[in-house]
Amino acid sequence: ARIALASISGFVLLLIYTPLLVVLINSFNTSENMKWPPPGLTTEWWGKALVNKGMLEALGTSLAVAASATAIALLLGTLLSMALVRYRFFGRQTVSLLVVLPIALPGIVTGIALNNAFRTNLGLQLGFFTLVVAHATFCIVTVHNNAMARLARMSPNLEEASADLGAGLFTTFRLVTFPQLRSALVAGGLLAFGLSFDEIIVTTFTAGAGVETLPIWILNNMFRPNQAPVVNVVAVLLVVMSVVPIYFAQRLSASDNR
Repeated sequence: ARIALASISGFVLLLIYTPLLVVLINSFNTSENMKWPPPGLTTEWWGKALVNKGMLEALGTSLAVAASATAIALLLGTLLSMALVRYRFFGRQTVSLLVVLPIALPGIVTGIALNNAFRTNLGLQLGFFTLVVAHATFCIVTVHNNAMARLARMSPNLEEASADLGAGLFTTFRLVTFPQLRSALVAGGLLAFGLSFDEIIVTTFTAGAGVETLPIWILNNMFRPNQAPVVNVVAVLLVVMSVVPIYFAQRLSASDNR
């Protein structure tokens, strides 16, 4: 059974990561048509990708959207988790379900719903603001879940002692609660940033004209003549920039569970 499980796991991992390896190799492929196996290797496409104006603008947009959505998620996710863990009130379970629901729904459903809400119900023009709000809806979940798990393990005795000694609500949070929550919030924020940075489905429905993130740039340039090598380079960069925050978030979570 152990050998069978190891074989199946290895086969699944091979299926997942072989295409990524092919993309990495193709980013050095000398053929503009991505012939396989590569007739030769070159770093020419990396040089062109790193000075591509459209790519750099899309990268800046992705970073700005991800940072903004993460900031909103940290604020609202922390407040929601504290309310749901520390207080008992009517509809508490319903609120908890509604907070987690956006990440469980198919992305296309969330995108269509937000598109209709922004354009039809609120009369807003799609753009940077609507994109940030859309990303924040699912980024909140990662921060909320991390904070909830940490708060559930934290004893409220220290907070009560702080209040007994005359500390106000914000002083207690700053000196007692936040230091214990810090690593969980950092891990949740890193995960939220990674999710937002490479999101494409919800982005397609909520970005509007003139707002192009890096995943959208890749999609728009995949089938343009002579752009395939540059797109492969950008795809590799996107993988790296998505993996780094998730890696550090996983390390933080693992160190907290020791």
